[in-house]
Amino acid sequence: MNSILLRINIAVQNLRQTLLFTFGRGFPPDALCLAGVEINKTAQNESTPFSLKDLLGNGYLWAVPKHRRSVEKRWKRKYGDPNYVLKILTPRKDLRTCNVCGDDHQAGVLCPTCYRKVINETKEMQEQIQNELQLEPVEKEVVVLYDGEKDEKPEEFFKGKRIVEMKKARPSWFSKNLLQETTQKNATTKEVKPSELG
Repeated sequence: MNSILLRINIAVQNLRQTLLFTFGRGFPPDALCLAGVEINKTAQNESTPFSLKDLLGNGYLWAVPKHRRSVEKRWKRKYGDPNYVLKILTPRKDLRTCNVCGDDHQAGVLCPTCYRKVINETKEMQEQIQNELQLEPVEKEVVVLYDGEKDEKPEEFFKGKRIVEMKKARPSWFSKNLLQETTQKNATTKEVKPSELG
């Protein structure tokens, strides 16, 4: 039963395509389009001026394309033209090679391969801080220390601070000054003046 319905559906579609191809875009003819529409046969008074509002009523005019964009035009817009610019074969010129790992990455962007280890280390630090502090409010400065770093500084340095210890050695790429506060003083004025212009 389903196969019969499928065949009928395909036959109707083929007939519709044939009629569209035969009569062009003007099918069905205008006479058929107006079938069933009541036409006011009374002659309109010629003295009344033409009004667009009377013609449209409460309808809207939508900005729609008048012609279908062909497959060739669509492909040219999407992939380019072999005679001018072929978008598929245009080589990328903004790729750089990382000096550390050798992977390629986009210029102006951190190397994702190298940055992945920073993300993993940050997640481990966050988990350790969460396990250590639980749900207590953080009112003091939190200091993250790796193995053997607590002995390097005196006890007075850690007064008034929350200490979170990582149970492993500090990675070689993770320098100690990354966790320190900046040593630069805040600006006293909001005006920025260029220097060395003359």
